[in-house]
Parts: sequence; structure tokens; C-alpha cells
Amino acid sequence: MRHSLPMSIAALPAFLLIPPLNCLAAACLGAVLHRRPAGRFLLGLGLGGLILFAMPLVSGTLLTRLETGLTFTPPAKDPPAAIVILSGDDVDVLQNGRPTTVVGHLTLEREQAGVLLARRTGMPILVSGGVISTGDPSLAALMAASLQEDFAITPKWLETKSGNTWENAQFSAAILRAAGIHSVFLVTHAWHMRRALMAFRATGILATPAPVALDEPPRLELHNLVPRVSAWQMSFWAMHEWLGCAWYALRG
Repeated sequence: MRHSLPMSIAALPAFLLIPPLNCLAAACLGAVLHRRPAGRFLLGLGLGGLILFAMPLVSGTLLTRLETGLTFTPPAKDPPAAIVILSGDDVDVLQNGRPTTVVGHLTLEREQAGVLLARRTGMPILVSGGVISTGDPSLAALMAASLQEDFAITPKWLETKSGNTWENAQFSAAILRAAGIHSVFLVTHAWHMRRALMAFRATGILATPAPVALDEPPRLELHNLVPRVSAWQMSFWAMHEWLGCAWYALRG
């Protein structure tokens, strides 16, 4: 079973720029060079980073800080006229004995949030997501099929060319402007919302956050200081978003 990462990272070198994977790289390099002071420093730094980012208190704080400061009130002068749902991941499953690519759980959660909003507002839906792996359908096409089969809703627009969040915004904005729409509700996970809003802001499209859910900040308790494997993934997502926000700030 293949799960595609919710972030667009094209190559291994890019992975190694993001904690905690860069901590692992530093620890491995330090182990090789352990006879030298610099090697021992790298080993200690890498192992310390791995332990730190495995703590739920650290990973949870990094993630929930991304979700602070979001404004959920639509602009009164230009209220949203459509709902944009950003893709997250896909997954290969066996159907009738054959591997089939379907939306992953992150994408499905975003679809569910978007459907609830669409049923409440009656607004049309745009789904955004390109092709992750050669030969697979676009994420937008997978989302359209899922929305029709699972929720009996047909999206009005499909954006199928994007390969990352910045392109989600750029290509979606072109579709929306052609339809005369300049303000939307934006549906994605709360920890991804900050970067997504930055991308849409650069296009001139007004985007009001409609996140899947807000995460609860971790409490300073003993069990949140005990390292867990799941916290590494959370730390990776959070640091990917923070670095992405810094990059978008520079390019935008």
C-alpha cells in the first residue's frame, strides 16, 4: 500500500532539510566521524534533535502555533462565492484484486469539511490537486470521483495541474477569476492553512479559512515529554509548514 505524502517534496535532498530527518542525517554523519570533535558534536546534535522532535509537547506546539491568528469571518464587502478544497494525499488500495488509487485520509477529511460547508451555504466547489505519480489520475479527479460516490456532490471546477500549494493557489485563482469569483472559502487542515492563505493572498483572491479542525495545544504534562514515533511525523509536517511559510514570505 502506497501513501503519498501530503507535502510536495520532490527529492531526498529536500527531505533532509526538514527536521527530524536532518537530525537523523546529522547523527549518521556524526557516527561516521565520531573520532573527530566535529563528528561527536554532530552525533550529539542529531540524537538530541531526534529526541526533542519525538516529544508530543514539542511537535504539538510546533503544529498548533501554525493555527493561531486565523480569521474565520468572511469579508463583508466581498463575501465568498465558492469553496476551494485543497488535496492532501492519495493511497493505493486493492479493489477486486487490482491496485487502485483513491483519495487518502487527509484528502477525505478535507472533502468532508468542504461538503458540510457546501450543504450549509449552497456554494459551488472547486477541487485542486495535480498528479503525484506518473500514470495516476490527478488528485482533483480522484476528489471529484470521491465527492460524487461518497457524498453525492459534483464539484463545479477541477484544477488538475498543480504540484504544490503555491500552484494550487495560482491555477485555482485563474479558474475562479474566469468565473468572476474573487472571494472563496478555503478548506484544508488547520496546520496547512497559514501557508495556503499566503499562497492565495499572492494571487489576489480573498480566502476565508474553513479548516477541517483546530488542534488542541499540548499540555505541559509528563506523558507529553515521553518520545513517540508518531510525534516525529507531526514534527515533520509542522517544520515543513514553517519552512514553507518562510519561503512563501520571501517569494511573495
